[in-house]
Amino acid sequence: MTVSIFDLGLALIVIGVIIVLFAIILIVVRGGGKAKVKTAGIIMIGPIPIIFGTDKKSIRNVMLLALILIIIIMLIIILIYYWLLR
Repeated sequence: MTVSIFDLGLALIVIGVIIVLFAIILIVVRGGGKAKVKTAGIIMIGPIPIIFGTDKKSIRNVMLLALILIIIIMLIIILIYYWLLR
């Protein structure tokens, strides 16, 4: 029995949806009190990140994640490039 990439991708999507639904149910069951919402986000346009957020700590964390993401993507591109030249 072989597993195709399509089957693996579909399984990961289903697992992700189940995790999100489980998290929503936990939040509803535990009940929310007054909470301070801190948000930050990133929009990647090619290698250029556009970062936005509501507080400095969240923005700093997102900037760190963006830097790590850019480094990982560049390493993958370099590895694919060298793999294709062999």
